[in-house]
Amino acid sequence: MTIIGTNLPTVHQRIARACQAAGRVPAEVTLLAVSKTVAAATVLEAYGFGQTAFGENYIQEGLEKINQLRELPIQWHCIGPVQSNKTRLVAAHFDWVQAVDRFKTAQRLSQQRPANLPQLQVCIQVNVDGSAAKSGVSPQDALALARQVIALPHLRLRGLMSIPEPAPDFAAACATFARVKALFDELNAHGLALDTLSMGMSADLEAAIHCGSTLVRVGSAIFGGRPLKAAIL
Repeated sequence: MTIIGTNLPTVHQRIARACQAAGRVPAEVTLLAVSKTVAAATVLEAYGFGQTAFGENYIQEGLEKINQLRELPIQWHCIGPVQSNKTRLVAAHFDWVQAVDRFKTAQRLSQQRPANLPQLQVCIQVNVDGSAAKSGVSPQDALALARQVIALPHLRLRGLMSIPEPAPDFAAACATFARVKALFDELNAHGLALDTLSMGMSADLEAAIHCGSTLVRVGSAIFGGRPLKAAIL
């Protein structure tokens, strides 16, 4: 058995146990395999084990894999920052964008989404920690941005995404994830009808699921450790 053939079932078991502990069902949580820096052949291998949703941080690298695997029914998520000069490429080739944090970006994605494609599914990235080093809209500005995004014709706002600072333990992680969930609930109370809460990665997916995550972004726990790579945006 390959490393992916071993790791994917293990991750699914972790999700199932976390859901059981939280009184949820595993079907409520989508596993997004973060395939940045891995080859298209490795993505194909994971697909062969039943994984169909993949997340790419680096747009140019992601496009190469999308083109190589375009005959397969893979759902591609752009989970990295989207610069203005790359919005056209993202709008034309990805199914989801999880890192929208400015109206200008959302507006360009909507304008540049090809008419023959379905609406681009988007999440608003929230900077829950307020870290100057991180992307994301502040929690207090999330509602205003969400209302702007909803009005755009070629996008469908699905929910929120957050990448909190690493927490020292389960309780600390839960405290942070709970703030994102509270914001998610607040936006829905204003009538936004969001259904996706993207939070949790290899190290903290249990805490994220405990707090209501509906999509976990898992890379190293599936593909193993990977070398650092300069971002190619």
